[in-house]
Amino acid sequence: MSVSVGVSLLGQLLLKAKLITEEQLNEALRMQRLEGKRLGSVLLKLGHITEESLITFLSRQYNAPAINLSDHKIDTSLLKLIPYETAKKYQLIPISKDGAGLRIAIADPSNNLAIDDVRFLSGMKISVHVAAESAITEAIEKYYPKKEAVKVSAHRKAGKKDVMEIEDLDKVIGSALEDIAIVEEKEDADALKETDAPIVKLVNSILMNAINSRASDIHIEPSEETLRIRYRIDGVLSPVLKLPIKIKNAITSRVKIMSHLDISERRLPQDGRIKLKLGDDRQIDFRVSTLPTLFGEKVVMRLLDKSNLQLDLTRLGFDEKPLHDFLEAVEKPYGMILVTGPTGSGKTTTLYSALSQLNKPGVNIMTAEDPVEYNFFGINQVQIKEEIGLTFASSLRSFLRQDPDIIMVGEIRDFETAEIAVKSALTGHLVLSTLHTNDAPSTIIRLTNMGIEPFLVSSSVILILAQRLARKICENCKEKQEISETALLKIGFTPDKIKEIKCYAGMGCPECNRSGYKGRIALYEVMPVKDELKELILQGASGADIKKEAVRLGMSTLRQSGIKKVMDGVTTIEEILRVTFED
Repeated sequence: MSVSVGVSLLGQLLLKAKLITEEQLNEALRMQRLEGKRLGSVLLKLGHITEESLITFLSRQYNAPAINLSDHKIDTSLLKLIPYETAKKYQLIPISKDGAGLRIAIADPSNNLAIDDVRFLSGMKISVHVAAESAITEAIEKYYPKKEAVKVSAHRKAGKKDVMEIEDLDKVIGSALEDIAIVEEKEDADALKETDAPIVKLVNSILMNAINSRASDIHIEPSEETLRIRYRIDGVLSPVLKLPIKIKNAITSRVKIMSHLDISERRLPQDGRIKLKLGDDRQIDFRVSTLPTLFGEKVVMRLLDKSNLQLDLTRLGFDEKPLHDFLEAVEKPYGMILVTGPTGSGKTTTLYSALSQLNKPGVNIMTAEDPVEYNFFGINQVQIKEEIGLTFASSLRSFLRQDPDIIMVGEIRDFETAEIAVKSALTGHLVLSTLHTNDAPSTIIRLTNMGIEPFLVSSSVILILAQRLARKICENCKEKQEISETALLKIGFTPDKIKEIKCYAGMGCPECNRSGYKGRIALYEVMPVKDELKELILQGASGADIKKEAVRLGMSTLRQSGIKKVMDGVTTIEEILRVTFED
């Protein structure tokens, strides 16, 4: 058995704290591989550390209060939220409830997988307390009903771990999600047959849990033996649950019914939308995409929550000068502004932020989007439908006959769209659009490679903005971190900055799902197309030459923007290295 990341981390932390020696750790790891037990349990068995020392250390390291279960009365009504097998497997037990929060006692607070599983199973916010493993084992045997303690499914006996049986779904999901309503849903009574009730609850639970976890995407992925559920939180995919493969068609059919797709078509990709109403004043859209794979249809859902949409440009992460350059370009009467970056880098949010600032009664704004992610009053939005000939290019032609002042094109994908957009910018319209390039200077090269003449590019483009999203350090568990000078020099810090810099990192806590990060901040590279750059474009200069000149004129690169965020204590060096290239 290989040592998990969480367990390896525990060993390293104990070693660093000088509570164990390297020889003791290696001995414990060897025994752990043979017996398959938790590292803490093995160290206790070998006598290398006392239970009291381990609990005190874990409590301090993970900011989780220690609890003596023998002095605490367990609320037995909470046991239905966490099955016996889960409690036994992860050595944890629910102890009390506080509103929408659930307090659990656990032997190993570094086990993020255990905490994520409990969060999903209960549908509640989890607060972690550290308790002795022997005390937790005793409490599990004492409080859980005997029939629960002996129940082992056929899948468990066969050695298939982390798989939920259909008959357990009602118990797993917990309380019904009464505050969810599906807007304009059409039901098919025969689609789900006898599994209808638990499957409906399970899918609703997956959606609701994603909302509560601040997920941006849900991935439902079939493999040969299991159905894996993953959430993308703060830009990173995390496993949430594994389900038996035999319910994959039922889950996919349920999602298709909710998003008005053809449940009988499993050979071709389909796209749809789910609207969920939460309470009286909040509605969340899920953009649904299905794709046939080797073991069945994969479903990906993108969450669109307008209540969380940040449209204030000053709060998106702009530094003072880039924000001034961007606002200056947005206020110009005509020209083209391009936002560039990979999928999921926040380009649409930046464009919507600019449009919200320009959206006034005396202005005609028209957008062509694929898909329309958010609806805005006062803006004329067109959903692209290529299958019927409604493309970006055809929409743009029609826009020019609709007396527009401002045009937004969701993405410039081809020469035809680029040509019409450039001509629109040259004939008195402000045009905003996106491209997929690595940085701002290479966008110029991308346009010329599409076939747009350099003189048209230099005349029409007034500003290019490249952006990335970096995870923010969790404020709840933020601590100062020592970084070597070599590492700081390598990322791009100058020797004079190294002396004054203070680096921080999140230690991991329940607030951030033990990741050390919570939320994201944008990094920007804003390149106004000034006269010096126009001259280089006309000469057919390379992207490197354009970038060098732009930096000389005062442009901060994505890496430099990231360094500024590290110096401000907002994010980490590891995160900047993950999302930006070397300058």
